[in-house]
Amino acid sequence: MSYNLLKGKRGIIFGALDENSIAWKTAEKINEQGGTFVLTNAPIAMRMGKIKDLAEKTGSEIIPADATKVEDLENLVEKATEILGGKLDFVLHSIGMSVNVRKGNHYTDMNYDFTTKGWDVSAVSFHKTMQVLYKKDAMNEWGSIVALTYMAAQRVFPDYNDMADNKAYLESIARSFGYFFGKDKKVRVNTISQSPTPTTAGQGVKGFDGFIAYAEKMSPLGNATADECADYTLTLFSDLTKKVTLQNLFHDGGFSNMGVSQQVMEAFVEKE
Repeated sequence: MSYNLLKGKRGIIFGALDENSIAWKTAEKINEQGGTFVLTNAPIAMRMGKIKDLAEKTGSEIIPADATKVEDLENLVEKATEILGGKLDFVLHSIGMSVNVRKGNHYTDMNYDFTTKGWDVSAVSFHKTMQVLYKKDAMNEWGSIVALTYMAAQRVFPDYNDMADNKAYLESIARSFGYFFGKDKKVRVNTISQSPTPTTAGQGVKGFDGFIAYAEKMSPLGNATADECADYTLTLFSDLTKKVTLQNLFHDGGFSNMGVSQQVMEAFVEKE
């Protein structure tokens, strides 16, 4: 259902890979709500995914960019504001990658070159993106920047590996840069801590199906889907959340405040 929540608003969507990705769902819903945007992803990800289908569906242009390269981001922001006809109102950072996870390296036996690559892609790219937006004064007042994160930033999920560190770093950057963006530009910056979601990226983590099943049993409302996360993201891009900033917002069916649930306890109680 369209409420025209984002009518006249312009932005950039990072990380739409295929129809399973949260960024993809968010782009579709922004389009439904009257917003316009450019799509961007790393050239290698674009070859793997179906981003051209999304661009066609939403009438959007694609600007390839490696989010770890400042010059790529500068080109992206310049072209996006030119294509869209003005400053931006929203930016979604939906990027995460761990080479250690992909290579099967245990957390206690990491390749630190891979670690550096992982935090550059997953976290420092968010700082680089905001720094370019800030220096170019590319955001409208009361604009909104959102990055996607996961609760492993606060709690131990052993197989999430160094992605947990990357997400903790990402959340810290959101708060620290968000202060300056709010004070100087009246732009809000938040992270959404989403339920474990069966996206293409998420499936690369060992034991991810177990994360999903456990969270489903722990959460009073059940896991939030990618579709529901897209809806929540829209509210943060809208004018209805103008004073929400520097927050890590849990969108997880209540999981983050649970100690234990009846369902989980019953699984461990021996039957008479």
